[in-house]
Amino acid sequence: MASERDLYYVAVKVFLEDKGRLFIFKDRYGGWDLPGGRIQRHEFRVLLESVIKRKMKEELGSAVRYRLGKPEIFMRHERREASLKRNVRIFAIGYPVLYTGGAIRLSREHTEYQWVPIAKLKPAKYFRGGWLEGVREYLRNRK
Repeated sequence: MASERDLYYVAVKVFLEDKGRLFIFKDRYGGWDLPGGRIQRHEFRVLLESVIKRKMKEELGSAVRYRLGKPEIFMRHERREASLKRNVRIFAIGYPVLYTGGAIRLSREHTEYQWVPIAKLKPAKYFRGGWLEGVREYLRNRK
């Protein structure tokens, strides 16, 4: 019997740090998230760094400056997709990123943000599923 294949969206996520704090923001549905998102159909041959650049500009504004690290966290997340009215699965690649300046201007998709002190961060307070596991792994890797 052949095994059933699964389909995943592919995304990039950013662990944006500044002075020992991690940037998180809340989406319009009330969930906390990290910057980043899915690769669009036309971006199939685009460098992942360029996808990150697009997402950072869309979500945080064009003034934000940062230094991108190498990918080090790999996450699998499942969530309800309101527009599709079903659950979707997402495979995400997480990058450590150092915030170097610029004013943050949230998109209409996000309602608030926080810089959470990493030493005091309790990931389960903010994240669920694969995002929670990814943040936990990120914190373990920093030690």
